[in-house]
Formats: sequence, structure tokens, C-alpha cells
Amino acid sequence: METFFLFLLVGVLAQAVDGALGMAYGVISSSVLLALGVPPATASASVHAAEVFTTAASAGSHAWHKNVEWQLMAPLAVAGVIGGVLGAYVLTGLEAAVIKPFIVAYLALIGVWILWRAGHDIPHRRLPAWITGPLGLVGGFLDAIGGGGWGPTVSSTLVGAGHEPRKAIGTVNTAEFFLTVAVSATFVWALITGHWEEAGALRNHAAAVGGLVVGGLIAAPFAGLIVKKVPRKALAYAVGGLLVLLAAYQGYHLLT
Repeated sequence: METFFLFLLVGVLAQAVDGALGMAYGVISSSVLLALGVPPATASASVHAAEVFTTAASAGSHAWHKNVEWQLMAPLAVAGVIGGVLGAYVLTGLEAAVIKPFIVAYLALIGVWILWRAGHDIPHRRLPAWITGPLGLVGGFLDAIGGGGWGPTVSSTLVGAGHEPRKAIGTVNTAEFFLTVAVSATFVWALITGHWEEAGALRNHAAAVGGLVVGGLIAAPFAGLIVKKVPRKALAYAVGGLLVLLAAYQGYHLLT
């Protein structure tokens, strides 16, 4: 029960930040799970299982409020699904001891990137349409491998390139629902076929997944209020700093 309430709190905080910035639910949740010793594939599967529910709620909200640019969403979703399925398949075929140092390094880089972007005014240029597919492919692959990264990769690139923030975040969050469903289905397929040899650890983290789901669903309706009340730059610094600290903590334990 303590685990459930711990991850309920993590889910509330991560989803609140994600709703405001268009990123961070996956990377925060995955970083906390990894810091507690959960294997990378299990952490990613747990987070994506929770995100099936939270992204559905988020996508519905953005569609209702007309925050979705459907012509942009379609190629992002298709490319993201392809990249996510590939990433999940690769991740489940690797031993935790082999992949974890790379995942920790990736999350640390995401944290540094968020910190850097928070402190710099990036020129706004509209992203060419032909880049949308490759961007979604890379974002989906990194999201599945790292347990998060779709938002930091795709949302920040679109906003930095000149897309209207409200439309960019709404479109990317809506596309993420399809990515999350595909990644979760790939983990299930890997479990059933025996491709995922370490899947037995997944049953030990049902309470964590439940907490992430409930916490995320609680926070989702308040994202709009958070956007109005909390400066986006302050949230970005907080997320980037948290990821760097968690990565440093995990790196220390990998080296000792």
C-alpha cells in the first residue's frame, strides 16, 4: 500500500508538470522507478501501461479544447508508433545490466537539454513538413527505450521551431496515445512469446503502475490551471534538475 501511495504522488506531480510543459510524465516516472532498482524494460513497460490511461484523458481534453492540429498529428502518430514498437522490441531483448547505464545516460542528457532550453531563447522557425516523420520515429524509439522522451524530443522541437505552443503540446500529447498503446502491446507480445526473458519482474510492480495511473488521472484536469499559475521556465528548471539528480544517484550506484 505504501508503494501505491508513493507512486500516486509521483503520478500527480509528473502529470501536472507534463500537462503544463507537454513533457516529463514518462521521464520522471521512469527515473524514479530506475532509482528504486526496477529493471529498464520493466520500468518502461510500467510507465507505458500507466500512460495508456493518462494519455487517453489528455488526448480527449486537447481534442475537446481544439488544441490538436490533425494534419500534423497523423504523420507524428504513425512514425511514433513505428519507432516505439522497434524501441520496445530492442529493449526487451537486452539484459538489464547491459542497457541500464545507457538509459541512465540518456535520461541525464534529457535533463541537461531541458535545463539548457529553459535558459535560452531559441529562434522560432517553422519546422519543415518533411522532418515530421523522422522526428516522430526518433521520438517514439527513444520513448520506448528510455521509458519516456516523446515530449522532450518532439514537443520541445516543435515549439522551438516555431509552432504555436498550445497546438504543439496538444498535437504531440494526442499522438502519444497511439504511441503508448503500440508500445504497451509490444511489451505484451514480447511477454507472451518469451522474447522478454526478464518479464517476471513486471508482476512485482503492479502497485506502482496503479499509483501512476490514479495519480496521473487526478492531476490531468488541473493542467490548465498550472499553466496559468506557474512560470513555464521555473517548471522546466525543476524537471531538468530532478532528472540530472536522479541520473547522478543511479550512476553512483552503478559505479559502486
